[in-house]
Amino acid sequence: MIVIVDYQKGNIKSVERGLASAGADVRVTPAADGIREADGIVLPGVGAFADAMATLEETGQADAIRDAVAAGVPFLGICLGMHLMYEAGEEHAEGAPTRGLGLLPGVVGRMPAQDVEGRAYKVPHVGWNTVHVTDAGAQGLFAGIPQDEYFYFTHSYVAPEGEATCGRTAHSVTFPSACARGRAFGVQFHPEKSSDAGAALLANFVRLTKER
Repeated sequence: MIVIVDYQKGNIKSVERGLASAGADVRVTPAADGIREADGIVLPGVGAFADAMATLEETGQADAIRDAVAAGVPFLGICLGMHLMYEAGEEHAEGAPTRGLGLLPGVVGRMPAQDVEGRAYKVPHVGWNTVHVTDAGAQGLFAGIPQDEYFYFTHSYVAPEGEATCGRTAHSVTFPSACARGRAFGVQFHPEKSSDAGAALLANFVRLTKER
């Protein structure tokens, strides 16, 4: 059973259809107890870091996710869901960055509108772009997906570089577009909007969940 966390911040229906098409038994729930009972967890997300974390903490979902990941339950964070995996985020924070789930170290920050040579780039980054997967760290999430495949992005903030980074994309800067630590994965793009490549990635997550 794969649980999609319902915290009113994601493209839940599209993600649900994608996982079901990959053969998963999918349940959408806002309940912390339901998250703790899952064989796999997906945290989708569209919106702001601070608002999302407020909801996750108030509902007990955040602690349920932390406990499940610590127990080795496969986890996939999508877009904002990937950002929330980190220690903190600057988006809509009042003063200091907002505390995140803390599954990965570092602070999520705003994508620069210019590159190092001063050339202007449009932010938010919206549209199709490639993901270059590193040999170390992909851990099966990108199995069977060609290198530098295109996925669909829409975001203004980016995760920090770190040991968990297993995929990168360039737009004004080169930023982490996929991360992995143990059975916890994150992707900056939207697999549910990324045609065959996105469907393959969701199928890989379903397979990894079943293998566990």
